Amino acid sequence: MYFHGGGFVYGSPETAMSLTGNLVTRTGFRAFSLDYRLAPENPFPAAIDDTVSAYRALLDSGEPPSAIAFAGDSAGGGLAITACLAARDAGLPMPAAVVAFSPGLDMTRTGESMETKAGADPLFTRQGLDRNAAMYLGGQDPRQPLLSPAVLADLTGFPPMLLQAGTNEMILDDSTRMAARARAAGVDVVLDVTADVPHVFQAFAGILDEAGHALDRAALFLTQQLRH
Repeated sequence: MYFHGGGFVYGSPETAMSLTGNLVTRTGFRAFSLDYRLAPENPFPAAIDDTVSAYRALLDSGEPPSAIAFAGDSAGGGLAITACLAARDAGLPMPAAVVAFSPGLDMTRTGESMETKAGADPLFTRQGLDRNAAMYLGGQDPRQPLLSPAVLADLTGFPPMLLQAGTNEMILDDSTRMAARARAAGVDVVLDVTADVPHVFQAFAGILDEAGHALDRAALFLTQQLRH
């Protein structure tokens, strides 16, 4: 199951087609890319509700959880993790694995990289991040696990996770803190940080060597974790 990025405000399965397709071609797995509802018309928790509903539908169709992985980029990478939280809370089994490319995991924006990487990040500013977040939050407090899992979530029972990020992104510490939190909860986690590349650099496959290499590592992780 793939969840596209776009700050919960824009994007679609079409905008994530390169990332989804690259994972499919490298693994041979089928992909289901979710067209979840977007803010501001559909603020939190609409996107999470949609991911859990889609996951439940896959399970109800007979797909075993051991053959399902959650993957996504940016906001969708965050969804891959928050959907696990919501699915667990709903009594559903965990998927076999999670792959998150530059995931957004902290709506409180308290990571040090928000400051230390501000000059290196070619895509984000705090103002822009805050504007998108406000549309998704719809006035809700960001200090809750489904909005800021990197600082608040209980990850007990989570499946193995691969977190990929670049050093030139303001939300780098979303991944580093999530990895530390996962380790503390006894979760298998791989933190894969690539130097001198921007947010969701994997989208530049065929242009950046680092992108292809990162996608190869993600595909290897998925083939190791999923049982078909």
